[in-house]
Amino acid sequence: MTEVITYAYAVTQDADGALEKELAGLAGVADAPVHLVRTGHRGDVVVAVSPVPAEDFQEAALRAHLEDLDWLESVARAHHRVIEALAARTTVLPLRLATVYLDDERVRQMLDARREAFAERLSDLAAQVEWGVKIYVEAPAATGTPAEPSAEPDLSPGRAYLSHRRAQRHARDDAYRDAEQAARRVEEAAREVAVDRVQHRPQQGELARGPGENVVNDAYLVPLAQAEQFRTAVMQAAEGLQGVRVDVTGPWAPYSFATPAEAEPLRRAAP
Repeated sequence: MTEVITYAYAVTQDADGALEKELAGLAGVADAPVHLVRTGHRGDVVVAVSPVPAEDFQEAALRAHLEDLDWLESVARAHHRVIEALAARTTVLPLRLATVYLDDERVRQMLDARREAFAERLSDLAAQVEWGVKIYVEAPAATGTPAEPSAEPDLSPGRAYLSHRRAQRHARDDAYRDAEQAARRVEEAAREVAVDRVQHRPQQGELARGPGENVVNDAYLVPLAQAEQFRTAVMQAAEGLQGVRVDVTGPWAPYSFATPAEAEPLRRAAP
């Protein structure tokens, strides 16, 4: 029989047991059924979990798997699917990808120790959603602004090449300035409605999908009632700017705002 451990997705509330019934049949990581771990306290704060093969999620195996982008994407999709199913019904505190414990009892002990902090954070995040905002500087060739060498026919090939590169650098400098302008516009829009902001590292390599260089990667917490107002304003941030792209994603569960400041990050249980 395959040894299993407990994978934890998110913290939420299920005071009357209705959420557990609504989640019946929901498959999580490794296609395992999702269930709720609870402490029995009134106003029940719960953790959504499912069993996963220990051989894939114990520390050494997990480190190896995190280098496998296909495996990682599969887990991330299942993780997100469970959190979105919860978020469609109630406020959630998403946990980090691949947060695991030895068993449900260890989850229950963690929940009992942090129940009040979780309940307070759930109250703070009620009726609020996360929007992701990424700003990209496009490659100069994509802007159409650099001069072509043929535009200066009297130059030698070497000087024409240098002239072309200089024009590219100028175009890129302009694009960075325009990206700063776009960022200011986003911040102005956020001041009108956003409750909080988290600045993530710009994405690079495999994570930076699409053309251009990611120079801003922020998350904003916005009241649900103003969500579309925020999205519309941010989508206009790049208007009239050359070589700049603004991508807006969401609305999401509040991934970037979930962990209470006074609570330590959840640790994976040691074997």
